[in-house]
Amino acid sequence: AAVPVAEADRMRTALLNALSHDLRTPIASAKAAVSSLRGRDVRWSEDDQQELLASADTALDKLTGLVTNLLDLSRLEAGVLPVAATEVALDDVVTRALNHITAGAQVQLDVPATLPEVLADAGLLERVVANLVENAIRYSPDDQPVRLSASTHGDTVELRIVDRGPGIPTRERNGVFAPFQRRDDHPAPNGAGVGLGLAIARGFTHAMQGTITLDDTPGGGLTAVIALPKAAGRTSITPTETAHILGKATT
Repeated sequence: AAVPVAEADRMRTALLNALSHDLRTPIASAKAAVSSLRGRDVRWSEDDQQELLASADTALDKLTGLVTNLLDLSRLEAGVLPVAATEVALDDVVTRALNHITAGAQVQLDVPATLPEVLADAGLLERVVANLVENAIRYSPDDQPVRLSASTHGDTVELRIVDRGPGIPTRERNGVFAPFQRRDDHPAPNGAGVGLGLAIARGFTHAMQGTITLDDTPGGGLTAVIALPKAAGRTSITPTETAHILGKATT
């Protein structure tokens, strides 16, 4: 009984420590920008006004991302995440996911439109791909693009997200998927700085009967591999299957 209590205390402490910085920072930024615009002691130029509005907008996006991740984590841990799995074209999902990627990031694509469709929730898969690509970009050298490639392997389709960053030692790879684990203190987009991004990506993928694994990139770096079942003519996951999958999502 002491082990679950200790784990709950650790998670609570990690959450409070993360939120003490990651929640307050965007709130403070948005508040400062809005207060400056409302102040009557300074006449802001049009460019200055736009810069302050952009700062507030960015801060609120980060806050929204953080709250969304916290809600998603709570749904995963409660086993109530809704999954609408259907036949999905992987190349379409990847294209939409890249629309959320940091502007100017270098990404190379090799995801053929001829691949078999996968059985997945398009919205959840889009967030998984966007999260893993952003993570890869974050740790990649500026002159080294992140590469996405996909291929079939038996009854599954694999999407590989390849970077040339520092990689992760094999012994530490399982730990990075735990909630509130942070590899460094660099800021991350959309609330990911709390250390929820990889935990949510794995939970979403497991809920779709898929897997995420981390491998070495030949020559240096890290490769994240998303493996999803081929649709094989099926149009949905049954309610019974969904309940079973959700029960495994956080294991």
